[in-house]
Amino acid sequence: MKIIIDDKIPYIKGALEPFAEVVNLPGSQTTSEVVKDADALITRTRTKCNRQLLEGSNVKFIATATIGFDHIDTEYCREAGIEWTNAPGCNSGSVEQYIASALAVLSEKHHFALSGKTIGIVGVGNVGKKVARIAKAYGMKVLLNDPPRERAEGKGAFVSLSEILEQSDIITLHVPLNMTGEDKTFHLANDAFFAKAGKKPFVINSCRGEVVETEALKNALNTNQIAGAVIDCWENEPDIDRELLEMVDIATPHIAGYSKDGKANGTSMSVQAISRFFGLGIDNWTCKNVELPASTEITIDEIEKSTEEILKEAVLETYDIREDDERLRLSPESFEKQRGDYPVRREFPVYHITLLNSSPETMKQLKTFGFKTT
Repeated sequence: MKIIIDDKIPYIKGALEPFAEVVNLPGSQTTSEVVKDADALITRTRTKCNRQLLEGSNVKFIATATIGFDHIDTEYCREAGIEWTNAPGCNSGSVEQYIASALAVLSEKHHFALSGKTIGIVGVGNVGKKVARIAKAYGMKVLLNDPPRERAEGKGAFVSLSEILEQSDIITLHVPLNMTGEDKTFHLANDAFFAKAGKKPFVINSCRGEVVETEALKNALNTNQIAGAVIDCWENEPDIDRELLEMVDIATPHIAGYSKDGKANGTSMSVQAISRFFGLGIDNWTCKNVELPASTEITIDEIEKSTEEILKEAVLETYDIREDDERLRLSPESFEKQRGDYPVRREFPVYHITLLNSSPETMKQLKTFGFKTT
């Protein structure tokens, strides 16, 4: 058996070598000639798994170590009898941390408290649910929009997109990229979307670049239809719009899901899927030796600080989004390199917080974020 693995997928070396010939290659070098005699691919979003790549090959199974799977031509795979799997939820904790940091920085930069503000979450899957949890811990009012879930589960806590646009101080997008159909999200945030924004909200996109129409976003910023933007996912990556880069509050190189934990989860899920499909007997395999930051201990004195201030301080100790923003602005041409060489970032549960002069409410909310506390 032969397996082609994207060489940017971490912690996977040694997992499948006992069972197969393993070839580690950059996504850009994963060509039709290379995959011709392969039985399986473990890949990422940069490799287009379509007819051009796969036709005439021996590939029977594709595992993408990512949440998104719009790089896989699922219809062609169905026709060709190729099974595939993605890694839903693998980096949801990482994106949760990204949004928590973005909210903390926006509130500091623009001098407003998060508590009492309304956040509209568009797309309430694995990521959106976690974002809702941390937003509530910050003291925010949360509005949820997810038409597929609303159809399946009933209206419940869901509201319309129009209500999100009318009532939200901050709107954050967590939808898959659907090019057509009832739940089309391609250019969901277009001129009409921004024109309905009633409270000049901040807009955050950390899902897919094509969900936000670049020219419409620039127009909304230029005409003050929105107060600002945080952009992690861009149209035409890695050749991002330099004018938009200068206009947004926070700009990052598609790394919201790039915690070591998220990458390890995606790798583990891919190996487990390969094992199940080919009957390798390592269905419970997980990544080992995931790097730790220099320190996992954080001490905060609560005296004369609100719960919100403590939460923001704790979040920024684990991940300060401004560092990623600065790197991208200094060198936008190295967009892909910044993704490939991304520094160690671990999620909240890795950290232990010692809280001096603590209150029960603050301890409770820190635990809601996932921190260990004393």
